[in-house]
Amino acid sequence: MKDFRWDNLNVLVTGGSGFIGSYVVEKLLQRGAKESNILIPRSFQYDLTEMKNCLEVVKDMDMVIHLAAVVGGIGYTKKHPGTSFYKNMIMNVQLMEAARIKGVKKFVSIGSACSYPKHAPVPFKEEDLFNGYPEETNASYGYTKLMMLVQSQAYRQEFGMNAVVVVPFNAYGPRDNFDRDTSHVIPALIRKCLENQDEIVVWGDGSPSRSFIYAEDFAEGVVLAAEKLNEPIPVNIGTDEEITIKDLLEKIIRLTGFKGRIVYDTSKPNGQPRRCASIKRARELLGFTPKWTLEEGLKRTIEWYKENYM
Repeated sequence: MKDFRWDNLNVLVTGGSGFIGSYVVEKLLQRGAKESNILIPRSFQYDLTEMKNCLEVVKDMDMVIHLAAVVGGIGYTKKHPGTSFYKNMIMNVQLMEAARIKGVKKFVSIGSACSYPKHAPVPFKEEDLFNGYPEETNASYGYTKLMMLVQSQAYRQEFGMNAVVVVPFNAYGPRDNFDRDTSHVIPALIRKCLENQDEIVVWGDGSPSRSFIYAEDFAEGVVLAAEKLNEPIPVNIGTDEEITIKDLLEKIIRLTGFKGRIVYDTSKPNGQPRRCASIKRARELLGFTPKWTLEEGLKRTIEWYKENYM
């Protein structure tokens, strides 16, 4: 969008100091946004499950890019479904309501592929979001993200609020969360392969498939939506490069040089059987095309982990 200008906008980026948020902020600065005009609330300063804090951070903002979430891998959401549901739901609902009250011009919500039905046709198309129940281990989190779409459409209809939603698929890259308890599949497997020599244990049987999007591509999709998307429809941000967890692990083993034994723990959940994005809508509405292949992204992520953790 040639006439879109960031230099005169006050932008709130929740989660802006986190994994994806840091990339989004970098792209805003590259596009001309002023650092002094970007507000990045830290969770220790502003608990966004409190309405008073939501009202405080949206004050005088022209745009909100809402990336903050309480999230983890399958193990986390399986163990803490109630916490995941409550904290995400109340934060999302209150922040958008606060933005409405304070007259924010545009609200960009970041959804989740976890909102898709467990057995949605592959590749996942946005019109299938409401056609079934999400995979059980992620349902509590996935529904909170789905409700942001409902709220966005309702607020647009009643209040004329320009609220839009993008639906990202599995993101990974440098700066990812490598915590043993809350990390997602790629950082978890990288850490296991680099920190263990004899044996690694993998949850499930390796048969589920995913499409993974490199963090810089994800951030580009978010910023393009902030610039171009003004319709009440969700837009997938991902890739159409589908890979099974077993094949993903083989790539990571090759790139890390792991020589030990692999044990698939089938007592642990597989998660959603298949997950791959249709990005036709993103191409048509946003001009979005992912630049990074999985091979290239994995190499950069592994090198970053070696430099920062080992």
